[in-house]
Amino acid sequence: MVRSALIHRLRDNLPLASSLDDAQTEAELREAKSNAKQVLTKLSLQSEPRCSIENGPFTFHYMIENEITYLAICDRAYQRAMAFEFLSELAREFYAQHGADVPTAPRAYAFVKFDTFIQKLKRQFADTRNASHLQRLNDDLQDVTRIMTKNMEDLLYRGDTLDRMGSMSEALRDSSLKYRKDARRLRLEAMYRAYGPPAVVLFVVLFVLWWRFS
Repeated sequence: MVRSALIHRLRDNLPLASSLDDAQTEAELREAKSNAKQVLTKLSLQSEPRCSIENGPFTFHYMIENEITYLAICDRAYQRAMAFEFLSELAREFYAQHGADVPTAPRAYAFVKFDTFIQKLKRQFADTRNASHLQRLNDDLQDVTRIMTKNMEDLLYRGDTLDRMGSMSEALRDSSLKYRKDARRLRLEAMYRAYGPPAVVLFVVLFVLWWRFS
């Protein structure tokens, strides 16, 4: 399920709104929220517009739209397509209500009352059997499979990046490896086609000669 949600202004990472979680949820998510805020500090206009980041028993899903970052902390087993549908609806409503005021928001959590909508949306998406959600889930499934997945430890300690260029480099490395494997396979197939039939004929001739004169 969606456990918590954060909304930040991209250019300076100013918190605009978030879900107001109860004391138990706050205790359970203390470390996760701290890590999620570290993720938000790494984002820029050059970052992947949508990404999933694995963090222990949770996964952070974020979406950047209209220079606003929307991040959901979800249980790791929660379906990614549902998480991004949640973020899409969150972004649609937040921008409709406050989009014009975001560039000049003077202080952190200027739109704290938006929590009312966040809580309502969390309840709606807690029911993964909801027919309308399932239809959108099927519609979005192919698109969601193309979203990058990262690991929190790689981001914090191994120099991984959320930038699109970094992701493109990874994709190029993967494509290069696939190209080399395909090229090797094609060379082998070409060798079989070129030398296979003569080798079979030679084997048959030698076998006949051996059989006749043995």
